[in-house]
Amino acid sequence: MNFLTRGLYALILTLLFQTSLTAQYLYKDEVIFNPDFNNEVEKLGSELYEKTGISLRLVMLKELPNKMNIVEYEKELMKDFSEPTILLTFSEMNSKVDILASEPSLYEYFDKKQVLSPISSPVQAFVVALLNMDFSDMTSGGTILPLLAQKAKKGEVLGKYSGSMFNGYADIAEQVAESKGIVLENAVGSANQTSIFFVKVLFYGFILYGIVLYIRRKLYLRRQKLEHK
Repeated sequence: MNFLTRGLYALILTLLFQTSLTAQYLYKDEVIFNPDFNNEVEKLGSELYEKTGISLRLVMLKELPNKMNIVEYEKELMKDFSEPTILLTFSEMNSKVDILASEPSLYEYFDKKQVLSPISSPVQAFVVALLNMDFSDMTSGGTILPLLAQKAKKGEVLGKYSGSMFNGYADIAEQVAESKGIVLENAVGSANQTSIFFVKVLFYGFILYGIVLYIRRKLYLRRQKLEHK
C-alpha cells in the first residue's frame, strides 16, 4: 500500500513538473487549449531563450481580471520573472492585444509599433491614409491585428486566435533573433508571410470591388441624367 501511495505521489509530481515545463513560454492559456499550439510556442520560445537569454512569453486570457487594463495586468505579471522578458498578451473578451518588455532596452530588438499595426502593407497604409486624409502615421507590417480582424466561420474562431497570435509571437522572436545576429531553426519564415499575403489579397479585393461599384454608380447616374435631357 505504501508502495502504491509513493508511486501515486511520484506520478503526480512528474505530471506537475511536466506541466510547468510545457507552460513556460505559453505562460497562460485560457482560450486555445491545443497541444499542437502549445508545442509550437514552446519550441520557438525555448530556442530563442537558449540563444539570446530573452524570454518571450505568450499570455492568452479569456478576460482581464478585476477590471484591470491590459498594461496594468502585464506589469503585475512581469513581477513573476527575473530574466529579460517580453510579454505578448491577448484578452478575448476585452478584444485587447499588447506587448510589454521588462526592460526598455529590449524594445531595441523588435518593432512593437509594426507588430501591432492594424495594417499589413505599405500600399494598404497609403490607401487608408488617403481615405482618412491623414498621412501622419503610415506604420504597416502588422502581423497580429490584420489576421485577428478577419471574420471567422463558426468553429474556426479559435483557429483565428491561435494563428494570429502565433504569427505575432513568431514575428517578435525572429526580429529579436535577427537583431542578435542568430538564426532560429524553428522560425516560421515564409509561412508567416504567406498568411499576411492572403490578408492583403482580401483587402485589395474589397478595395477593387468598391472601386468597380463606384464607377458603375457614376456611369448609371450619368446615363440617367442624359436620358432625362
